[in-house]
Parts: sequence; structure tokens; C-alpha cells
Amino acid sequence: MKIQQAIKQKKFKDEHHKAHINVLYTATWLNQQTSQALKPFNVSWQQFNILRILRGLHPEPATIKLLTERMIDKMSNASRLVEKLKQKGLVVREACGEDRRRVDIRITTLGLEVLEEASKRVEGSIELTKKSITEAEALQLSDLLDKLRS
Repeated sequence: MKIQQAIKQKKFKDEHHKAHINVLYTATWLNQQTSQALKPFNVSWQQFNILRILRGLHPEPATIKLLTERMIDKMSNASRLVEKLKQKGLVVREACGEDRRRVDIRITTLGLEVLEEASKRVEGSIELTKKSITEAEALQLSDLLDKLRS
């Protein structure tokens, strides 16, 4: 569906304005798709992102600072997200042996199991993208989005 139809707007100031609105609209749409895939696991996509970061570092721990640097959504409160994951038993917070001011965060075995199943669901929603655009188009889209941010 074209952006004009999706938001019921016939005219845009120019093509740059249209592209800007289209990127925002599509990002929200992708967020909704991911959130739906994660719903059965009772984790948000921001929490999912933290679990993926922790899995990538496993068995090494992470700090809140490191998580914040690597997160997709830089506006998310990593401390709050980690606390929610801790309450669900998906991560643990431990005082660092060398530096008592530092808190290490590690993914638990349950966290790894939930992440594995949740990842399958998210990958399934990514598979839908393959029906819409080719590999070459996906590469071109990524390149254009990188260029937009540079």
C-alpha cells in the first residue's frame, strides 16, 4: 500500500517530505509487527534487544552503559528494562568483584531459552519482508537508510 493511501494524504510538500513520512510510518509498522511476534513471550522489542545483546556477549556480562550504547532505541531506559527482565527471571544483576560501583548484567538460562523461541517468531516476521522486496532491494534500502543517517 502506498503511503498516500495508508495515511489518506494526497499531496506532500515534496518527495523528501514524502520519504520522511514514509520512513516514520514504516518504522512504526515494523515495530508493531515485531511487538506482535513477541507478545506470547511477554517481552517488548526493547527488552528483546537487550536479551540479544546479552546473548551476544554471553558468558561475559554487560553494564548498563554498554547496553545503552548498543541498543537500537537510544531513548529507552536500559536500567528500567533490565529490572523488568530481572523480575521475569531472564537476567541477573550482580555486583562486580573488582569494582563495587559497577553492576554486571548476565542473561540467565531461562533468558536464553525464551530468546531462542522469541527469535524464531521475529525471524518469521522478517521472512514476510522477503515476500515484498528482493535481496538486492533490501541491500539498496539499507544503503539508503545508512546514507540518510550519515
